[in-house]
Amino acid sequence: MAATGKLAVTTLEFERKQKGWFWFRKWDLEDVSSICWFTGIHVLAACAPFVFHRGAIRLCVAFALLSAFGMTLGYHRLLCHRSFKIPKWLEYFFVYCGSHAFQRDPMFYVNTHKNHHKYTDTNRDPVTPTDGFWFCNMGWLFNNDHIATKCGESRGGEYSKVPELKAQWFYRFLHDTYFWHPTALAALLYLRGGFPYLAWAMGMRAVVIHHFAALAGYVSHKWGERPWNTPDTSTNKWWVAVLTLGEGWHNNHHAFPRSARHGLEWWQFDPTWLLIKFLRLLGLATNVKLPTEAQKGRIPHNVGST
Repeated sequence: MAATGKLAVTTLEFERKQKGWFWFRKWDLEDVSSICWFTGIHVLAACAPFVFHRGAIRLCVAFALLSAFGMTLGYHRLLCHRSFKIPKWLEYFFVYCGSHAFQRDPMFYVNTHKNHHKYTDTNRDPVTPTDGFWFCNMGWLFNNDHIATKCGESRGGEYSKVPELKAQWFYRFLHDTYFWHPTALAALLYLRGGFPYLAWAMGMRAVVIHHFAALAGYVSHKWGERPWNTPDTSTNKWWVAVLTLGEGWHNNHHAFPRSARHGLEWWQFDPTWLLIKFLRLLGLATNVKLPTEAQKGRIPHNVGST
């Protein structure tokens, strides 16, 4: 009886937070910091076209590639799925670049993404499109307690799925000081080139990278092709792959989550995989995981779209 009562309370608490994930709930310091930064970068991005500057745009493109590869290669394929191994110094470099993509710190992101794969398309999926476009796009970044409740954790910030990251000083440091890093970058950009550099290399870069990355979570669970009959709604979408450096082959990824290669066919654009191949050629990437023919044979193959 006690267990049933506890379950009922937990369910009611979850439903309450589900209905009021933005307006009617308690905001902690991380939530407030996240939404303030998101508001700030969108304001900067809106200003960018009015302060056109070639040097700022060139820096924006360079920083965008670094932070985007930091997300796709560092955060996602390396930390979330351990698809390959690289030396620690190189791992920390890519992850630090990814930390400037405004997807929160590695401990938060990896814990959330692992829960996404564990609970895909259920009410415990922390980034499910069924919670609506805005929650899937950015709301999950501003509500620690809601994400924890959805995933069955006792409190926001528990990060039960990433003990390997919590054991490393670098990831604890990034978590504890996360918002100081974009603050320092913003200050350096302003000192280097004034407001145009801030608007383009901080604002426009961060907004574009974030919204492109969010497409893989929303569009790639709504529309596209499903060559693999996975037990979820994941799809492949070529233009999402182009915008996200290969992350749009989402059905391939859900079929073989540990694969370092998402674009499994020769024609499937996957620059992140090409970078991993290059690192392997240099001897820097080892234990690179790819799906075997036996693994492919165990998943029903079909042709169609959703």
